[in-house]
Amino acid sequence: MRNASDPTSPPATSAAPAPPAEASRRAVFVVTALGSFMAALDLSIVNVAFPDLEASYPAASQAQLSWVITAYTIVFGALLVTGGRMGDRLGRRRTFMGGLAVFLAGSLLCGVAPGVGFLVASRALQGAGAALMVPASLALLIGAYPPERRTQTVALWGGVGALAVATGPSLGAAIVSLGGWRWAFLVNLPVGVLVAVLGRRVLTESRPQEASGRPDLGGVALITVAVGSLVLSISQGPEWGWTDPRTVGAAVVAVIAAVWFVQRSRRHPDPVVDPALFHDRSFVVANLATFVYATGFFAMLLGNILFLTGVWGWSIMWAGLAVTPGPIVVAVVAGPAGRLAGRVGFRPLLLTGAACFAAGLLWYVAFVGTTPDYVRDWLPGTLVTGLGIGLTFPVLSAAAVSTLPPERYAVGSAVNQTARQVGGAIGVAVLVVVLGEPTSVAGQLEAFDHLWLYVAAMALLSGVVGAFIPRPAPALVRSSSDRRSSP
Repeated sequence: MRNASDPTSPPATSAAPAPPAEASRRAVFVVTALGSFMAALDLSIVNVAFPDLEASYPAASQAQLSWVITAYTIVFGALLVTGGRMGDRLGRRRTFMGGLAVFLAGSLLCGVAPGVGFLVASRALQGAGAALMVPASLALLIGAYPPERRTQTVALWGGVGALAVATGPSLGAAIVSLGGWRWAFLVNLPVGVLVAVLGRRVLTESRPQEASGRPDLGGVALITVAVGSLVLSISQGPEWGWTDPRTVGAAVVAVIAAVWFVQRSRRHPDPVVDPALFHDRSFVVANLATFVYATGFFAMLLGNILFLTGVWGWSIMWAGLAVTPGPIVVAVVAGPAGRLAGRVGFRPLLLTGAACFAAGLLWYVAFVGTTPDYVRDWLPGTLVTGLGIGLTFPVLSAAAVSTLPPERYAVGSAVNQTARQVGGAIGVAVLVVVLGEPTSVAGQLEAFDHLWLYVAAMALLSGVVGAFIPRPAPALVRSSSDRRSSP
């Protein structure tokens, strides 16, 4: 094995390096999972810091402060595919470590930001670093494991990401209450330094694709504009108004850039996203299922916090703690779900998980009322939804890259993450429309019932879509005699 700490040593160009020894694999998992955890955590951890931000910047409007959240989401979503392509072309380790450095620089600047404009720009820098880091982390992880163990490992990696997003409110509330909003960003620094130190020791460079010809810089610009404009239009639509020229204009720009990008990719000798990827049925179906699932999943995450704080009147800290059992179940279930998918294929897991997720949401509709009763009314639904998420969300991450060649791991992961981001933006926009502004507690409860029914419908629809993933399971997920339980 090459010295992973030597960035000048030549990368592999014809094939991914041989999977390392078991101890090294575990170290690679820790490094890549922590990087993904930080990036996913910052999607939701800042939400609970909003009141503290308002107190720090009383002259700023809510619309201005909302960009502290939106800037990260838009840039992260817009640059994911570009980050994945960079990993496949320039090297996964190099891209991961570079993205980590950018992310940490953005975190530091956020923590010392003297004003709102500086803070928003620093959040955008964070998003750019995360977009480089996340696709490369999954590609590095896949390359470290033999084919028969990748489904379990990727599912566990996906479970870590889901855990980060879901626990963001509770962790954010604890951090902000102890040290203020700036520590929601500064907390990334010690974790990131640990990831950087370990990464230099255990990550081995891989670049299975020989970089031939000039990169498609025009395609990079088009896909960035297309996804960024789409996420902007969706995320700002509820605030600007769906017929506002800014909302409509961003949507039109997204459509034009997307069409232009598709046409360019068909002609370019080395496109950002190879159109041949979309001839792979597993890849297409898994990403479509991910998109549908995310439109419900992210609406539920925010919706449940809003219910507990708005209808039951709990503090953000108690609300965050109240939803934490669900993510814990996700973390426990993700690894075994990956192993089981390796034996029986993706479809049974996705159908079962979708049914469990929907059942938990229907429990909320049937039993949760305006009078708080956490143990009898809320906790059972949270545990069942956690089981459903653990059987589906991480498995979808594995299914999306299950049949891809090594040279497309990073960009394939990036497309899946982009589907998740766009779906999540739509889900939050739907939440705003469904909840509306009821004037009574009974009206609030009815609105949340409608939201939970919507999320249940999206969960079931994602299961139906996932049922079209081909069988038998591809080589990536075939079982073998090696079925050790942890990566």
